[in-house]
Amino acid sequence: MDAEDLLQNSFVDIFTKLDSFRFQSSVGAWIKRIVVNNCINFLKKRRLEIQELNDQITQQPEPEEEDYIPKFSVESINHALFQLPDGYRVVFTLYLIEGYDHKEIAEILEISEATSKSQYSRAKKKLREIIRREKQEERGQIF
Repeated sequence: MDAEDLLQNSFVDIFTKLDSFRFQSSVGAWIKRIVVNNCINFLKKRRLEIQELNDQITQQPEPEEEDYIPKFSVESINHALFQLPDGYRVVFTLYLIEGYDHKEIAEILEISEATSKSQYSRAKKKLREIIRREKQEERGQIF
């Protein structure tokens, strides 16, 4: 229901702000920006929880695992993605799917760039755990 409301509100915003389109980007990119911003604002209103890093602590990114992961359906990936905490999911989606860099994400979500990177790293790790657990459950390895 929330997604439907956000989409409808985004279309209203697009049509009411059509005169402000400056042709500096494609229409599709402009529309995408409005929809993404509306979704982010919605999450902010719901008090999206993002864990800030202590400025004194610097965290090294964890090395990528080279394990072979079998192919998954779009539905199984989406199911796993929506099991992530909101903060992880938003940063992961903005970075990997929407193509924003960490500096842009930090500005959009009003967090530090280090927090964006940390949330992305944690999201990848958690997503791997979820996918592995579900694959093991499918095979009957976990009861």
